Amino acid sequence: MGPDPGAAQGRIGKSTGHRVVIVGGGFGGLSCARALEGQPAQVLLLDRHNYHLFTPLLYQVATSLLNPSDIAYPFRAVFRRSRNVRFRQAAVTGVDLKRRVVRTHDGGDVPYDTLVLATGSENDYFANEELAAHTLGMKTLSEAMRLRNHVLACLEIAARAASDEERREWLTFVIAGGGPTGVEYAGALAELLRMVLGRDYPELRPEQARIVVVEGLDRLLGAFHQRLGAYAARALRDRGVEVRTSTLVEKATDEAVVVSRGEEIRTRTVVWSAGVRPADPLSHHEVRRSRRRRLEVDERLRLTGHADVFVIGDAASVSGNGGELPMLSPPATLRGPGDRPPPWCRPRSEAVPVPGQGHDGHDRAAGGGGRRPRVQAGGNDRVARVVAGSHLLPDRLPQPGGGPGFMGLGLPAPRPPDPADPAQRGGSGGGLGRARAARGFGGWLGVRRSRGAVAPLPRGSAS
Repeated sequence: MGPDPGAAQGRIGKSTGHRVVIVGGGFGGLSCARALEGQPAQVLLLDRHNYHLFTPLLYQVATSLLNPSDIAYPFRAVFRRSRNVRFRQAAVTGVDLKRRVVRTHDGGDVPYDTLVLATGSENDYFANEELAAHTLGMKTLSEAMRLRNHVLACLEIAARAASDEERREWLTFVIAGGGPTGVEYAGALAELLRMVLGRDYPELRPEQARIVVVEGLDRLLGAFHQRLGAYAARALRDRGVEVRTSTLVEKATDEAVVVSRGEEIRTRTVVWSAGVRPADPLSHHEVRRSRRRRLEVDERLRLTGHADVFVIGDAASVSGNGGELPMLSPPATLRGPGDRPPPWCRPRSEAVPVPGQGHDGHDRAAGGGGRRPRVQAGGNDRVARVVAGSHLLPDRLPQPGGGPGFMGLGLPAPRPPDPADPAQRGGSGGGLGRARAARGFGGWLGVRRSRGAVAPLPRGSAS
């Protein structure tokens, strides 16, 4: 039996003072761990992967615009100089609230004095096992890579197809869900096919490809201002994407998908971006949950009835603007006045209250050049900011590369190259150069780019 990969750096004993265990290294968990650096506590971050994943750019990996390493950064590189924050690669299988221990996939127990649950979310197939088996997700790095390889394989098979009917099936791509992920991926996929069909694949023509976005609501981007949804629909249709609203995916097989009213679309690719659900590490505990199965918390983000357990990010049910805050990165990294650390980043229960959730009731346009409007949420919570062609992701999180890149609809924002930037020399400045992406991502984490390896746990381990 080999050594525990997290034993040397990830062990916290009983004699080290107040023990804070953070489960999950997404935006909320990583922000919490970084805010606790230098505090009088011993912090242990647990995650099933040994890297932080910049999930807003997964669709760019899925469309070959970025390499996987451009959006993944090793946790150990982030905290290598930290005196009180350690990382351990482990999949959490459960929590014993009475004994105050976290159980991991290797059978070990991790004791805590304060627990921060930042377990994020996972694909929600609404209890339809058929959809789970015959669709491609885009929630993890492995799923994005699988989708990328699948699309490229479809192009290869279509290029040697024996009939037009068979070719159409391999060149038809159905995207279930018209939220940010579905819209971004549809736009990026349309650009990818336009660039490679006829050039890299002389046997195929761009007009032979078919992209269909299926959305159950009456418009795209239902969580955003209706003007942004209308703009997204127009932009996609201008690029040949079929947009079908008020339509649901009812059935999927390896060769077709059935949508509302029994219509069958022959396709070999169905991308699932129709919804997520919170990953619940307390599934065996009787604790209060919201209608969407998110864990209910108080004004200090403490689990109801458990003052030593904090819940942040997608797993937490936090109210704002008349309802639950959405499962996006801004609520997970919400900061108080003066850019103070988030309220849960305190090892003791006297955490400051959550900042006011004021909102003026609507999202408003913030200007912007060219054809791409910039829309941001008003008020303090900033729960749904989409800045097309901006260098910022939601709530001031810098996009890797620090430039416009392929935001919003997956369409490059034109920008003249900066001769002073070596990464832009010889290029048009319209995309995300890998050097700039690496530099920008490391800059957000506050560390230099490292060549540290990133890898998931072995297959079959629990989340």
